[in-house]
Amino acid sequence: MAPRKYNARDVRFQIEDFLNPGTWTEFRTANGGSGEGGINTFSRGFEYEDADTTTFGSAGRAESQTMQEGMSLTLEGFRLVDPSTGALDPAMSLAELQASRLGNDSVCGFRFAAPGSTTWTVWAASKWQLGDSGGSNNDKVGWAVTVTRSGPSTTAAIS
Repeated sequence: MAPRKYNARDVRFQIEDFLNPGTWTEFRTANGGSGEGGINTFSRGFEYEDADTTTFGSAGRAESQTMQEGMSLTLEGFRLVDPSTGALDPAMSLAELQASRLGNDSVCGFRFAAPGSTTWTVWAASKWQLGDSGGSNNDKVGWAVTVTRSGPSTTAAIS
């Protein structure tokens, strides 16, 4: 089959439980997780660091080489809370706990997959930073987190 466009709402995202390695919790999207979807927007970003390799022989033309590549993924949507218990959605709760950790404890696993994919893209080590949360008079409360890869990406089979 030829490659084709796919729905952003069908991409899956999971966080690894820092205290229970190998245990993954899915963020609720249109089709992922269970219950009402919270995540409704995501964006993947790239960052590059270059080394200047310009010499006198460059004759006034800049030269450089890419020396480092970074990647991040921002998830945004609605803050989900259980109205009977006040408990935050499980994946959002794990993300907020992870964002509060420091040093060696500040990284945990993150993985994502396009619909129909048979493999996850895995960031075995990723750091978590919360974004803005709130809203105005007629809004539902928003929620956001940025996940930044630390080290290389790998893959794992979706089971």
